[in-house]
Amino acid sequence: MKRKMEVSELIFKIISYVLLIAFALMCVYPFIYAISSSFSSAEAIKTGSVILLPIGAHVQAYKHVLLDNMFWVSYANTLFVALLGTVWCLVYTILGAYALSKKRLMGRHGFNFFLVFTMWFSAGIVPQYLNYQATGDILASIAGQAYGNIDQKWLIIIAMGMNATNVILLRNTFEGVPSEIEEAARIDGATEMQVLFNVYIPMSKATIATVALFFGISRWNGYFWSMKMMPDQTYSWPVQVKIRDFIDTYSGLVEVPKTDSPDAWQTVSSVDYSKASIMSVVYAMVICGVIPILAIYPFIQKYFAKGVNMGGVKE
Repeated sequence: MKRKMEVSELIFKIISYVLLIAFALMCVYPFIYAISSSFSSAEAIKTGSVILLPIGAHVQAYKHVLLDNMFWVSYANTLFVALLGTVWCLVYTILGAYALSKKRLMGRHGFNFFLVFTMWFSAGIVPQYLNYQATGDILASIAGQAYGNIDQKWLIIIAMGMNATNVILLRNTFEGVPSEIEEAARIDGATEMQVLFNVYIPMSKATIATVALFFGISRWNGYFWSMKMMPDQTYSWPVQVKIRDFIDTYSGLVEVPKTDSPDAWQTVSSVDYSKASIMSVVYAMVICGVIPILAIYPFIQKYFAKGVNMGGVKE
């Protein structure tokens, strides 16, 4: 028999649902607006007429994106950085978290303190920039080339291979694995790496998937350090830097570029821009850039809450 809700409880639930629905709509609306604007006419965007549905619908912006070779080169760069960077980060995070989870590790408390210390205090952007430059010099010396000649996508991947928060999250998960299981594996003759790959990793899939999601999204959306470390290597730009550069270059333009302007549209000269605006092209780029995250997230979402709970709570 169901318990009858009290009036105060009913009011609380109604208010909670209303607030949650409002918050959900606030989160979804910018994405809907971006889709509508990518299909809307230049005049509609200029006058702010686009609210929910496209006005003067057309696909000229997407034609521009599809024919822009540099955009897809940047897209490939982002896929490369996101996939390889996530794998690189996961390798270091798993190995570091596994070592720090072991009480037999000499100086364990000191290592954990210095790891947490980096979360409390940061040296700042300038020292970090100098550190990345020094890493680039090392990569250049290994490759036997000048710093400006190396493909700096590798610098973005290697220099950003560690995150203290994710290490702690995974370390706490490893500490929660029953020691009896590890002891049984060692009795059967398992080595250290076999214990890690056959015991700890399979029992921590939810947290590892969550950490991989954090790394993947940060690599996919990251543009600041890519923009600072490779300002001239346009062939190595990730898609976010390409979009940012497009906005910076054509901000405020809503009509077709004049023939005497710089040849910025040479790869899309066959497209009719009479109905397209620069901002609709930007929104089309944004929509194309977010599709992979939207496609992957539903498959990883089921691990998210479980992974954070396992790694974020230490008994």
